Amino acid sequence: MRRREFLVSAAVASVGAAVPLTAHSQPAQIVYLDAISLSKAIHSREVSCVEVMAAYLEQIATYNKTFNAIVSMADLEVLLAAAQKADQDLASGLDRGWMHGFPIAIKDLANAKGFITTSGSPIFANSVAAADSVHVARMKAAGGIVIGKTNVPEFGLGSQSYNRVFGATKSAFNSNKTAGGSSGGAASALGLRMLAVADGSDMMGSLRNPGAFNNVIGFRPTPGVVPLGADLAETLACNGPMARTVTDTARLLATIAGPDQRVPNALPIDPNQFNHSLKRDWQGRRIGWLGDFDGYLPTEPGVMDVCETALQGFRAAGFQVDAFDLSYSMADLWQTWLTYRHWGNRARAMAMYKDPVMRAQLKPELIWEIEGGAKYTAENVAAAMSARGRWYQTLVQAFTKVDFLVLPTAQVFPFDADTHWPKEIAGKQMDTYHRWMEVVVPGTMSGCPVINVPAGFSSAGLPMGLQIIGPRYRDFEVLQAAYAYEQASRWNLDHLPPVLTEG
Repeated sequence: MRRREFLVSAAVASVGAAVPLTAHSQPAQIVYLDAISLSKAIHSREVSCVEVMAAYLEQIATYNKTFNAIVSMADLEVLLAAAQKADQDLASGLDRGWMHGFPIAIKDLANAKGFITTSGSPIFANSVAAADSVHVARMKAAGGIVIGKTNVPEFGLGSQSYNRVFGATKSAFNSNKTAGGSSGGAASALGLRMLAVADGSDMMGSLRNPGAFNNVIGFRPTPGVVPLGADLAETLACNGPMARTVTDTARLLATIAGPDQRVPNALPIDPNQFNHSLKRDWQGRRIGWLGDFDGYLPTEPGVMDVCETALQGFRAAGFQVDAFDLSYSMADLWQTWLTYRHWGNRARAMAMYKDPVMRAQLKPELIWEIEGGAKYTAENVAAAMSARGRWYQTLVQAFTKVDFLVLPTAQVFPFDADTHWPKEIAGKQMDTYHRWMEVVVPGTMSGCPVINVPAGFSSAGLPMGLQIIGPRYRDFEVLQAAYAYEQASRWNLDHLPPVLTEG
């Protein structure tokens, strides 16, 4: 560690003062730039890629040991050499893309060639990726330099990023609280300015919940917008972008979205649409506020107050906001979700379960999922598919009356990192390890694009978020609505984690 800090400090010493920001030091000026501004600074040669790499490595060296967001880091000398090569390329006229020279860390459920993909499991603690996942290859092709991976819960299960390989990741806003999950490492790293943008994935709020718990943006696109896997059928899980601003989120989506012939369910869209201006007049357009579904969802005291106050941001942007009733049984939707969840997890993990050595290394929640799936027949799965179709049609009808649906991103504020999952909320017992995150299930099961936007803070300074659900395939419009809200509310733009403002 002493050698690493010496090399970082030596590189940081060469950083110029061209970046027009006020911060604690010149390196901090670089890491406080949003991604679009960082790209412009690199391409205009205001800062070098070596300076950028050194600044981010310094930030990581300062905060990562406490917050544990980035894991499996590459050797510092290798990273500085890669940054130097990026400078040489730019000087010779070779521009690799808008992310030229960006330090990037990949979610530890995705593959980055030459890096370990543990999936948070000791079973894969030494599993080195032989190739890049599709979206990772696209980030690298745009100029990104992979510096490591971002921490996740075991196999992405549970919205709390702890595992037996690397430990727990903490919220950027409180080092005693969870960062959420499963993209917890990515969200915490963004909040702490250890990354400019990050990839994530989402099945049950894994882009949205950590976004809320770290006051950053997490966007779950329409499934297929970003390629994922080689299945012919649409899956509940999807890849998506995370960033500190909506504009940066859209720019990263433009990089990782678009069809790939190896991925049959990838949508044939033009990813350049996400590079267009997000400004739009929303005067008179309608938001349907779902709240806690008329008391169905228990919430920690203060959550609904923060979220309902945050609705003023939509009103300031021109939207009309009204309470909205979907007239659909959320209890029925939960049962549909459980069928999908059990069935899918049993299918993907059964081989490990059958191996006694591997089974002994699986977290109890995954074993519960696998064993729970044993009771389902083909008829059960077919019935769940039909029920999901009815839920989607309910939203189709809703979107004839409102432009977007909005609801809280979480039912609790970030909780203690030593707690695996909340066992009760407001006096109501949680009967599964993920019941406390039921609020994200409507968005997942809809197949519609959903984005988390920061909503403000509890009296203890803990962050919360709002979900914006838009019509299927209207991903760009969801980004536009999120941008309008962001500019009016400015929760993510004007509020830094306390650890970054101390001293």
